This record gives sequence, C-alpha cells and structure tokens, in this order.
Amino acid sequence: MILLITRTYFPDGTNGKLEYEGKFICNTIELPWKNNETKVSCIPERKYFIKKRYSKKFQWHLEIINVKNRSLILFHPANNALRELNGCIAPVTKLSGPGLGLMSRKAFAKLKELVYKALDKGESIELIVKS
Repeated sequence: MILLITRTYFPDGTNGKLEYEGKFICNTIELPWKNNETKVSCIPERKYFIKKRYSKKFQWHLEIINVKNRSLILFHPANNALRELNGCIAPVTKLSGPGLGLMSRKAFAKLKELVYKALDKGESIELIVKS
C-alpha cells in the first residue's frame, strides 16, 4: 500500500492532503518546516514506512519509521499543530487554517482502519511525503 501526502507550507504550520491510489482519505496538519529540528519541525519530504504502535497516551496508532535524526514520529489525532504536535502528523477531516484542523479523531479512525487492514494482511505501508 502506498499513501501519498501532498503538502502546502505556511509559516505557522503545514497542511496536507492524504491519498491512497488517487482517492482522498483526509487532510493532514503538521508543524512548519524548520530544517527537521526535533519537536519544532515537520519531517523531511521523502519515502517512509509505517507500522502499528501502542502507547498508553494514544492507544493503538501509527508510527512512521526511519525518519532521519528523529524518533517516535506518529500519526495521531490533533487539531492544532503548534499546540499538540512535536513533529508528528495529525489526520483531520477539515482544514481550518495553517496547521489547524477539525474532527481529527474521525479522520484518524478512517486512516487507521485502512492501514491496519493492509498491515493485518501482511502488506507493507509506504508513505510518500512531497509538496
């Protein structure tokens, strides 16, 4: 499975469109680009892989693996990138401004269902991030 995020950069945040096989899944919000600095920047544009991850804070969610010089980059619900993200990506149902979105839990549930189905069948999940 190949997921594609197409980004638009703003000084206060990064907005994206997440697609699978040309079909829109949801929007995304991230921190602004600040040279991949830990906790203040979105991750670099390139190809990644995604795996399941569990934590007490987020329960079952998704981790983006092999991000250069970064760890624990996740897909998890959030509606405000600057307040709720440390470099992770938040799926949102609707964008409401740069790095801002609405109904993140709903969008995250949709993404997680799609990705977990593929992972449970033994598929690998590739994520391409570009602008």
